[in-house]
Amino acid sequence: MRLESVTVAPDAVEALLCFDAGEPLRTCELPALADRVLEALPGLRGHRCDNKAGATFPDELRDTEIAHLVEHAALEVMAMAGSPETLRGVTSWDVARDGRGRFRIRLEYVDSAIALGALGFAVRLVEAAGADGDVPDALAEARRLRGLAGRA
Repeated sequence: MRLESVTVAPDAVEALLCFDAGEPLRTCELPALADRVLEALPGLRGHRCDNKAGATFPDELRDTEIAHLVEHAALEVMAMAGSPETLRGVTSWDVARDGRGRFRIRLEYVDSAIALGALGFAVRLVEAAGADGDVPDALAEARRLRGLAGRA
């Protein structure tokens, strides 16, 4: 999984997150992933998600796109760093336009430095959690990002 491109628009960060052939695309393909990310970011338990089934985000987390998890992880780290919890994100894909394994993530922001840092951190955290590696410290990262506020 890699961030192929990131664009800072006036009101949102827009990123293209790409997965290589054979890489898992869904959280259900990595059984420990959901629990490990929820342990690192317990605030995700309170996230809401627009879905047809009316499932909570922790319920949806058991079988959703890994890119969708990255979106929510970034929003949570942004909130931990002081961004409003009302900011929204969207994960979308268009296989016909972009090809398989390419997802677009859009994150609203108040401070672009916090949004960019949170997005990069979310990718690292999800990668580590999926590989059963040491998960980076989200609280330390949120404190670091809070210090960057207003610098972008």
